[in-house]
Amino acid sequence: MPDIPGAKPVPLSQLVRAQDRLSFVYLEHCEVSRDDNAITSTDKRGTVHIPAATLGALLLGPGTNVTQQAMVLLAESGSTAVWVGEHAVRYYAHGRTLAASSRLLEIQANLVSNTRTRLRVAREMYAMRFPGEDTDSLTMQQLRGREGARVRRLYRDHAKRTGVEWQRRDYDPTDFDSGTPVNKALSAANTSLYGVVHAVIVALGCAPGLGFVHTGHVKSFVYDIADLYKADITIPIAFDVTAREVADIGTETRRAVRDHMRDGAFLDTCVRDVKTLLREDDGLVEYGPEAFEDPDFDSNVVLLWDDNGRAVAGGTNYDDQDGDL
Repeated sequence: MPDIPGAKPVPLSQLVRAQDRLSFVYLEHCEVSRDDNAITSTDKRGTVHIPAATLGALLLGPGTNVTQQAMVLLAESGSTAVWVGEHAVRYYAHGRTLAASSRLLEIQANLVSNTRTRLRVAREMYAMRFPGEDTDSLTMQQLRGREGARVRRLYRDHAKRTGVEWQRRDYDPTDFDSGTPVNKALSAANTSLYGVVHAVIVALGCAPGLGFVHTGHVKSFVYDIADLYKADITIPIAFDVTAREVADIGTETRRAVRDHMRDGAFLDTCVRDVKTLLREDDGLVEYGPEAFEDPDFDSNVVLLWDDNGRAVAGGTNYDDQDGDL
């Protein structure tokens, strides 16, 4: 059989773990292409090479043209491509998971499908935002009310700290420029955060649409996880950038978020938090600690579901075991 033409996919064993990657790179007004296993960005100043296997998310802004081969490389490298603009955020594609199995995805599906375990995970998400407080007895309505009060207080505190005028969180997703400077900064900061969190979730093999607090949207789980970090990252950054009265608040805010994540600590934290939340609960999810180990890059095991509660090996002909059919 002849070889398939084109560059061979990057082996999983050569890909960088999600927590060890660059958080995101934002590009605009350039040609995005491929040179071997690197993404290239070319404009009038020259060409920059970006190793695809070390990239978490590539944010493609206004004026970018991307080649098919660049998208192929991103997909093969487990990197996420997110098209962003000044007027709204649009999510179009992501690369393949970095996980070799679906264990974490199956745990997520089991947890979100059971009311008790879903409530447990949702409470733990809120508990991460309320250190030292007991959330075990609170209803979702009480948790939402407490979170709303906390966020309003954060906005007021940062407005007072930076001297930025603040009324309320108010923006039109179809008209970016109609918002106040601080609202535009918050939107730009959150866009960057969503892109990185989405990349982590996809890299781990989880489903972006299976949320515990948010629901009904293809990025519900992205919003769940991103909300854990807004108080420490996007809200203070947005007010700081607004206070500087910069010319292009969207660009400056994205750069500030990028600089905050440059040391890689955020990716490590995000991966750890997702794995901590998606753990087995009282035997309802029949998976052990191995579900949270690094992917086994040397194996590609496909099992077959069996209604007796265990999986059986794939790649086997079971005809001789069903002689009564």
